Amino acid sequence: MALRNIRIIGDDVLRKKSKKVDKINDRIRILVKDMIDTMYDADGVGLAAPQVGILKRIFVIDVGEGPKVFINPEILEKSGSQVDVEGCLSIPNQQDEVERPYKVKVRAFNEKGEEFEVEAEELFARAICHENDHLDGVLFVDKTNNK
Repeated sequence: MALRNIRIIGDDVLRKKSKKVDKINDRIRILVKDMIDTMYDADGVGLAAPQVGILKRIFVIDVGEGPKVFINPEILEKSGSQVDVEGCLSIPNQQDEVERPYKVKVRAFNEKGEEFEVEAEELFARAICHENDHLDGVLFVDKTNNK
């Protein structure tokens, strides 16, 4: 198990746009495994590569159904609305209400290089949107109702 250091708000890497993954190789698979281990160790439900200092379009999520890996994710559809409290491993001890879509459809690749599509609702949809924002340098505090 290799844990990575989670970058904290104020670190410039969190505000940069991530680059597309050109090739899913052993280095990417090691990064994904490390990200999953780091997410679990920090008691999170999601973690994006920029949060561990890597500007690649990768995030991992586990909302209670086992880890899901998203490489080069693309949100295809959004519908509905939900408001709930969010937190972030990169913004310790801070939570606030954020409005997100209730349902999303996303296309991505897994760590084996297999393309997939998934429709997500509620917490899973919220987590996808939250982590996908990280890939564009956006943090949940940018979207709070109490800015």
